[in-house]
Amino acid sequence: MFFKRFKKVFITFLTLFIIPINTLAYSNYIIAGGENIGISINSKGVLIIGKYSINGKNINNNLKNGDIITKINNKNINNIEDMTEILNNNDNINITYIRDNKEYTIKLELINENGIIKTGLYVKDNITGIGTLSFIDPNTKLYGALGHEVAEKNTGIILEVKDGKIFESTVTSIDRSSSGNPGSKEAILDSNKINGTIEKNTTNGIFGKYTDTIPNKHKYKVANPDNIKLGKAKILTVINNKNIKEYDINIIRINKKDNNNKNILFEITDKELLNKTGGIVQGMSGSPIIQDNFIIGAVNHVIVDSPTNGYGIFITKMLEEAEK
Repeated sequence: MFFKRFKKVFITFLTLFIIPINTLAYSNYIIAGGENIGISINSKGVLIIGKYSINGKNINNNLKNGDIITKINNKNINNIEDMTEILNNNDNINITYIRDNKEYTIKLELINENGIIKTGLYVKDNITGIGTLSFIDPNTKLYGALGHEVAEKNTGIILEVKDGKIFESTVTSIDRSSSGNPGSKEAILDSNKINGTIEKNTTNGIFGKYTDTIPNKHKYKVANPDNIKLGKAKILTVINNKNIKEYDINIIRINKKDNNNKNILFEITDKELLNKTGGIVQGMSGSPIIQDNFIIGAVNHVIVDSPTNGYGIFITKMLEEAEK
């Protein structure tokens, strides 16, 4: 009798208290990034990025750039080394690959040229580059960077992450932007000084756990898109060594209805930044945008024909993506 009565009370208690007030767990105050970071992503499977002829013959023409090889002879393929080992030890090869989210299996033609097994395929299993850290949530230790996806440059394919890391880098020089020609940061990478893992690669950025010591930096309040206004703001970024500096921008337009990640249109007004970079350069993606002591977004796109102008993504979009 006591058990039945307790059960009824317990169910009532749950009914009263398990209704979520807020489904999002990110903090109201987060650490703004600005640090230049190295990025390394290992893909799930091996990505085909090109083809070559062998003795004037093109083989395996049923495969296309962007196809992802996941299995050979029904064995999982995680990297190029796995693929090479199986190819060198088998004559009859069946490969399984992904195209447009569908799985196919076909026979792979091989040619033995002077003892070297050739497939006529150029493949890749890793991407390395640089970008800018956008934020760290000190409570969850989740971070976000870039504000856009990491895609393989030859195919435009967004790599599905097997694993990856962000790590320290030092900016050594700037290749300035000009109309029609976005510049870039040049940097030295130190892959031994790891800052965090990469667990997700999405159109809203790369995300993972920050595993290094959380920086003792100012925490900015997270701005709801309704708090953002036109006019003056700042970006935090590195254009020399590891020195994070604030640079002035002017917000021209705010797009709250845009379903992609081009939410904040801005122009760079800071004379120092314009003199050194000519505008937005590659590697600046992810630079946090600050307005009135709020973190409101992150730089993610340059307008190629007018590199003093660019776009940013709402920081709330990145925080929501980090938690999914």
